[in-house]
Amino acid sequence: MVVSGCRFLIVVAAMLAPTGLALTGLALTGAPAIAQPRKDPDWPCIQPEVPTLSVVQVWTGPSVDKAITAWRDDEEIAGLARRLSARRMPIEDAEDAVRDFSARLDPSRREERLTQLFAGIFTTLNAERSEVMNGIKHYARRQKAMAEEIRMQQSRLSDLRQASPNSPQAQELKTNLLVQVRIFDDRRHSLTYVCEVPSLIEQRLFALARVIQADLPD
Repeated sequence: MVVSGCRFLIVVAAMLAPTGLALTGLALTGAPAIAQPRKDPDWPCIQPEVPTLSVVQVWTGPSVDKAITAWRDDEEIAGLARRLSARRMPIEDAEDAVRDFSARLDPSRREERLTQLFAGIFTTLNAERSEVMNGIKHYARRQKAMAEEIRMQQSRLSDLRQASPNSPQAQELKTNLLVQVRIFDDRRHSLTYVCEVPSLIEQRLFALARVIQADLPD
């Protein structure tokens, strides 16, 4: 499609409008302007930012005060915790692996070792979740920087169009600007899916905690 003059700038503005870039700044997830305010301006997701999870949110079993560090000293539990935490393992298989592990435990140590297993899974998934969230914020900062660059180029193109509508510089800038906007928009859509990852990690943690607690002795 060939677009010239002011019509091109209108097309650019229309492409940026879903991101909130053209008039009001970035809304990287496409959320409405009335979305809840967020404390961290670098957090772009509709989902509220909860930087870290606490044990009491997912665990009603025995105290993990000792287990939260002791699980690393047990090679079997440490290896199992990391394996079960990996999202490439289907959650159904992970739940079965917890039950198989529990069935092999000495009844006198079942509570201790299952609590350690939970502590290992909690620590591993909580760290992974925090890493993902930091990555999302880094991605968002890059989007903001790209948005600012697009704004500057859009203003420069407008000036060039006024001075010399058909200049080679204006034509080249128009082409580059449209490419930048399309890349920005593609990344915005990708971010929508990335924002789901912390929730998926939480769901896995809750599911595994449930299975472990179900096998604790009464």
